[in-house]
Amino acid sequence: MTQSASILLVDDDWHLVQSMADWLRQLGHSVDVADCVDGAKASLQQRRYDLMITDLRLREEDGFVLIGHARKHHPETTVLVMTGYGTPDTALEAIKAGAFDLLTKPLIDDELNLAISRAVSQRDIERENEQLRERLDRRTGLEGIISHDYRMMKIFDVIDSVADARASILITGENGTGKSMIARAIHERSSRRGKPFVEVACGALPDNLLESELFGHVRGAFTGAATDKVGKFQLADQGTLFLDEIGTATAAMQVKLLRVLQEFQFEQLGGTKTQSVDTRVILATNEDLSKAVSEGSFRQDLYYRINVVNIVLPSLRERVGDIPLLVDYFLREAAETCGREVDAFTPDAMAQMQSYQWPGNVRQLQNVVERAVLLSRGNQLTLEDLPPEVLGKIADPMSPSMNESPMAPPNLSVTPVDLQNKSLREALEGPEREIILHSLRRNNWNRAATAESLDINRTTLYKKMKRLGLDDPRLQFAQ
Repeated sequence: MTQSASILLVDDDWHLVQSMADWLRQLGHSVDVADCVDGAKASLQQRRYDLMITDLRLREEDGFVLIGHARKHHPETTVLVMTGYGTPDTALEAIKAGAFDLLTKPLIDDELNLAISRAVSQRDIERENEQLRERLDRRTGLEGIISHDYRMMKIFDVIDSVADARASILITGENGTGKSMIARAIHERSSRRGKPFVEVACGALPDNLLESELFGHVRGAFTGAATDKVGKFQLADQGTLFLDEIGTATAAMQVKLLRVLQEFQFEQLGGTKTQSVDTRVILATNEDLSKAVSEGSFRQDLYYRINVVNIVLPSLRERVGDIPLLVDYFLREAAETCGREVDAFTPDAMAQMQSYQWPGNVRQLQNVVERAVLLSRGNQLTLEDLPPEVLGKIADPMSPSMNESPMAPPNLSVTPVDLQNKSLREALEGPEREIILHSLRRNNWNRAATAESLDINRTTLYKKMKRLGLDDPRLQFAQ
């Protein structure tokens, strides 16, 4: 049986159009009728139709005009054409104009029914494909990274700029800031998106196993190596290899990585044959590699090799304006997964989450939202649904010193390491920026009030804001 559809039937033969409408209604379709181009346009404007069936000759008007109008303004409506003067050229012209099919009068019931069934099926397939594309975009593209913070917008611009570059990219940021998602977004925005994206957590493996994991090994290379194994560099050939926690690599592993990143050649563990690959490498760390270089624990030549493009991800506490967006996304996702009817967090609960420092960043926020949904007793999530560390009732095991309010005075402590190789002006820029930013937030970004509270004139404030990168208007939405 043909699936029911909403149909607009257009013909200037009023008896024919009424007879067809009655027959289509008996088949279970919802049918409206029109006898001219203007009448059909008015009906299309008032209601969304699955299908429009139209004659090519409508009084003194051309049916091709109506087909073009529907294609341009109502692309969701499939068009079937019927005519008493059908020729191959007419059919070809109708299809080019945007018609799905052409039927010749007098119409045969089975032929019309089959054409409607095909048109409805085609419509359903197109809708399913569109939904699939949207889901894939959310999972693999930048659309899956939820933010309206100006820092993240700049990162998105960088991703688009370097997506197809062969150079290595280093992503730095605290744990839980989404380094893996950024790496995957770069891959999906590149010409390599149809090839493998392979991820390796370097810190999870001892040195000998990491070498085998990256480069593979030959049979007998070590105890337990009963067969040959292909490494991740080969598996990611033509695609992207993402090396997370690169700061944990040992000195010996750093030497091997330097060679493969320079020459894209290597030997398997225990093997002598040189392998060549075309693998794009993205690396990530939560450590300060420049400090590790100065301390001698990370090779300087490898650091310069991998730090061609450095993407620095801000922590969640630096983009508090994104918290409501992220909470809403995680809430809907968790509610669907758990089968719970949950609407939103109360304003008090949301305010508490925005005042918390989130040492675990986005990953911690996601876990907190999932926990709240699982333990919820109603449609509204309240302060009672938040864990004690977010409420400030216990010290956060992840960061015992990070439970201060964003409106509390900034931490301006400076260590000798902070002053290393810096002039006095450079050393003072960090505390000065924090003081001005804190005052701007406290005064709701009123510059006159901020200048007064800091006891400086407004011109001086504007100059300092520009020098310290505080003049971007989007910054106020990240507080």
